[in-house]
Amino acid sequence: MMQSTMLLDTYLKQLQLSTFRRNYHKFAEDAASANLNYERYLLALTEQEIAQRERNRQMRLIKEARLPVIKELADFDFTMLPQFNKAQLLELSKGNYIRKAEPILMVGNPGLGKTHVAIALSLLACRQGHKVRFFNAAGLVNELIQAQDQHSLTKFIKTAACFQVVVLDELGFIPFSATGAQLIFQFCSALHEKVALIITTNLHFAEWTQVFGDERLTAALLDRLTHRAHILEFVGESYRFRQRLQVVTGAPPPPNLTSRPIKEDPPPTEH
Repeated sequence: MMQSTMLLDTYLKQLQLSTFRRNYHKFAEDAASANLNYERYLLALTEQEIAQRERNRQMRLIKEARLPVIKELADFDFTMLPQFNKAQLLELSKGNYIRKAEPILMVGNPGLGKTHVAIALSLLACRQGHKVRFFNAAGLVNELIQAQDQHSLTKFIKTAACFQVVVLDELGFIPFSATGAQLIFQFCSALHEKVALIITTNLHFAEWTQVFGDERLTAALLDRLTHRAHILEFVGESYRFRQRLQVVTGAPPPPNLTSRPIKEDPPPTEH
């Protein structure tokens, strides 16, 4: 009996059926006590293996997305933005825009939750099985310049095009140099209609020239990005301003202001 168990453990390890290997003893006891046949016992083990692999896959996708924090769509307080199109966002959360490689442009003043929503959509996309990459716009420009200096710009952009969702957060907070503007244009143009771009910005489209400097470049970029785009407008009073105000007055902060760092349980390891 012991030799059979050792052999089974060895074979399951070779087959990389870690959840199967971890559960078969207990499931055998449960099946015996419930008088389940072999097929039901095997089905239960297989379902657990499949479920664990899916959890591991989602965890890996979330880690690879490089989200700054975890923010859930369920935690977003829509009551603070009475003019916001909640129905449009909930429809987008289903992920159909990803299959069609349609852009999402989130426009509004700072502190209204654009980054929260961008992260939440990214998280949902990971859970739907899509490859996601989250960039801060200024950080992306630095990476593009570095890639250009190292003669690896083409490789960098090709790698980005392998993702199904790419987020550019806080576009417009810092004006770009002429080189940075050209590189962002090249990056977005290369991904256009191949990848679902999600962009958050505090500038209305007419103000984008302040960031890119060149009117023709800005017009060309907007022409690409707004084609088939889903535009979400954020209008209201800053969450962070309300938080500071409530700290001064002694009132508790609204619940939607909380976020938590990424902390995923590691997948089970083989022994």
